[in-house]
This record gives sequence, structure tokens and C-alpha cells, in this order.
Amino acid sequence: MKSYHVLVVDDEAEIRDAIEIYLKNEGMTVYKAGNGLEALAILEEEDIHLIILDIMMPKMDGITATFKIRQEKNIPIIMLSAKSEDTDKILGLNIGADDYVTKPFQPLELVARAKSQLRRYTNLGHYKESQDEISVRGLTLNKLTKSVTVDGNEVRLTATEYKILELLMGHTGRVFSIEEIYERVWKEPYLNAENTVAVHVRRIREKIEINPREPKYLKVVWGIGYKIEK
Repeated sequence: MKSYHVLVVDDEAEIRDAIEIYLKNEGMTVYKAGNGLEALAILEEEDIHLIILDIMMPKMDGITATFKIRQEKNIPIIMLSAKSEDTDKILGLNIGADDYVTKPFQPLELVARAKSQLRRYTNLGHYKESQDEISVRGLTLNKLTKSVTVDGNEVRLTATEYKILELLMGHTGRVFSIEEIYERVWKEPYLNAENTVAVHVRRIREKIEINPREPKYLKVVWGIGYKIEK
């Protein structure tokens, strides 16, 4: 189960933290949000495989969040609902939630339901199993899990940072111009986006390099662009 990323969305920090403990015990990586707006922001940046989502939350509730998520993504969603929210629970299932758990719940039951949804997600082919990895002197990028480790320690990158690193690591030694990086990653024409690329590269360095001022992996080729050193 180590390959799965789960987003837990609840306005009560104690509930988020408790769920996190049980999911981490199963080897899952956990992201947390306090409302639907925060959840949508995380989904823009991270590769999430399952969402555990409370119904009643401030700013954006679980019903609205589910509706917005289903417009673009087929990630399985487990709703958390109080007994008094049966109508909302049914509405949530009708607009795209995959399962629900009534509060108060047994953590092990929630974990079992999470595993079940992840198995179904995998078996339906939405999440393809692969062991593709790229390793460069202790820096490892796993295309299956969309994860990156340095000497075995996980590094959390945003989706954009991951795409840049995947591009460079997939062609070690090759220099990519800023324009090419931008057009390949952002998939739109390059229009004076040098600072945008530079900021993302700096953030990647801060996460993967022991000393970002003397990078071991991600090198700049002055006047041309960037590369991952072989």
C-alpha cells in the first residue's frame, strides 16, 4: 500500500490527525485539508489516489467539493457523515461519491473501506501498476507512485515540480532550454516565462539537494538551460 496517496478532508484537526495515523500504519502517504477549497488546491498540485471527505465543513462543504472534483477527476471518494446528514449522504452518492462512513466510526473500518476503494480503482485500470523508476546517484523518481526520494528519504514535490524533474531525469546529461521546459511541462507557448521556470527549479533544488548552492543533481548551463548531471 505504500504507493497510494490519500487526501483527508475534515474541518476537525483531531479527526484528520487520527485518520492519518491509521492510514500511515498501512504505508499510505497522507495529505490533509480543512475544507473543500483547501482540498481542491491540493488536488491541483498533488497526485491523489483516494479522498476521504467530510460533508459539513466551512468555506466549501463536501457535497460542493465532490461535485467540482467529479467534473475533472475519477478519484474514489469516501464521505464522512453524521447520522443527521442522511439526505446529504444520499445526495453525495448521487453526484459521485463512492462510499460513506457514518460518524462516529471505527478507524479500522474506515481503513478497510479505503483499501477496498483503492483496490477497485487499481483493478479498473484508472491507476496502472508499473515499476518504472529512474535513479541517478541516490536520487530516485518512481513513475508509478509519482514520488521522489533522495537516499531513501521521500521528497514532496508539487505536480509541476515533479513534471520538471521527470523531464530532466528522463534525459540525464541533456540540456533543456527554459523555453523547452516551459512548453513541455505547462503545455502552452513560452511567453517570457523565464522567472516561472527558475522559481520552480530553485524549489526543486531546495528539496533534493543537500546544498542547493552547490547542486549535485540539477545543474544550470549558463545561457542555455538546465540538466540533470549523469
